Amino acid sequence: MAATTATDPEKWRQAGREFLKAGDWAAWSANPTDQRLGLPAPPLEPSCPPGARTFELVPAASLALGAMPLREAIALRRSLRRYSPEPLSLAELSFLLWATQGLHEVSPDGASSRRTVPSAGARHPLNTYLAVNRVSGLEPGIYLYQPIEHRLCLLRQPEDLPGKLAAASLDQAFVGKAAVVFLWAAVPYRCEWRYSMVAHKVIALDGGHVCQNLYLACVAIGAGACAIGAYDQAAADTLVGADGADEFVIYLAAVGKPPH
Repeated sequence: MAATTATDPEKWRQAGREFLKAGDWAAWSANPTDQRLGLPAPPLEPSCPPGARTFELVPAASLALGAMPLREAIALRRSLRRYSPEPLSLAELSFLLWATQGLHEVSPDGASSRRTVPSAGARHPLNTYLAVNRVSGLEPGIYLYQPIEHRLCLLRQPEDLPGKLAAASLDQAFVGKAAVVFLWAAVPYRCEWRYSMVAHKVIALDGGHVCQNLYLACVAIGAGACAIGAYDQAAADTLVGADGADEFVIYLAAVGKPPH
């Protein structure tokens, strides 16, 4: 058998399969974790940079959107790659953010939170960033969602944001034409604190929970989404300001209204 090289597809296929099987729960239960060692839990959400402008979202209790029956939403779910110039309203964006990371409660000790999507150990390791092109009441730019406060922080306003979005998604031009692009960044330590060596598989599972809720919530408001798994890691991290080590983008989704 010929020796494999670093670019051998078979080598990477096997490595990927091993990752999917990773998770020795017996070993995890027998070894100390930072939680068992009594170390403090990491913050449940990122903080806004000093001086960043914040934007309050429509509270979930005040939203009158998304009344479509679940069966109908599941039946109508499709990946949408063509968008009209129509913007999303702030209420619609508020609904999508609540549907994907909305807060139910924070534990009494402040170490965990329960939200509208499941997460192993209630760790919720994903930060939600938004690349806003067309949302009524918001300037174009990169925003950070804070689920506990249910608000947005404006981080930066890059020039040619549509072009940067397309480039970061490996030249998928439709991504730059979306009304808003969700970029989910993993903060591994939120899960590692509790799950140590088995944390990383459940982080990937969390991405699926979040994006499926986005798909169904989009259908319920007459919009559409398209999940993006092919992207330039460094470009996506730079776009949201992640350091690529303790935080990095793992999933994107373009959202907009369908063309008439």
